[in-house]
Amino acid sequence: GNALVCPEFTEVIDGVEAVDSFSMNAHKWLLANNDCCAMWVKKPSALVAALGPEQDLILKDAASEGHNVVDYMDWTMTLTRRFRALKMWLVLRCYGIQGLRDHIRNHVRMAEAFEKMVKADERFEVVTDRKFALVCFRLRSQDKFGGADKQPANRLNRRLLEEVNAATSGPYMSSATVGGMFILRCAIGSTLTEDHHVSDAWKVVQDQATIILHD
Repeated sequence: GNALVCPEFTEVIDGVEAVDSFSMNAHKWLLANNDCCAMWVKKPSALVAALGPEQDLILKDAASEGHNVVDYMDWTMTLTRRFRALKMWLVLRCYGIQGLRDHIRNHVRMAEAFEKMVKADERFEVVTDRKFALVCFRLRSQDKFGGADKQPANRLNRRLLEEVNAATSGPYMSSATVGGMFILRCAIGSTLTEDHHVSDAWKVVQDQATIILHD
């Protein structure tokens, strides 16, 4: 959702006009600190009907009873809420739309660079098409005959992930399983990430892979 501030990424929500609600976590990639979630609903009345505390009339006043204001306590389970909108307002005022677009595009560019480094090393493969700033990759199977058993390669990649994350001053990566394959996930999203961090992270991955394959 955060990437939609860039016009070139809006194609991923083709058909969004048919949805009833849309939720986006601005604290994940839009420079807002945790937690900050933006939500849009087509029919607020349906949300209020489900969550509004109609019986708690003591919490109402003339303005809310007359629907002259949006009473957000009717939109959630809780009756009170933190002023999260202030976070988003400050981000928009400080960075502007162009600053937010530059931020997203810079991370996507660095992810593209990481993807190219992975593809340049024949020991590795990119498992799924890169989306935005996420690169899913793994060490190729060491089975010369291309056996169907994925477990040896999975064990290899699990160990690689453990060693990468244990490396001093190294990156921290997560994992997933796609089609029975254990893969590593390199997600670039930190506000302070720069090009040298990406190249340093890849060197850590390569070095640990060399040690593992030598063993």
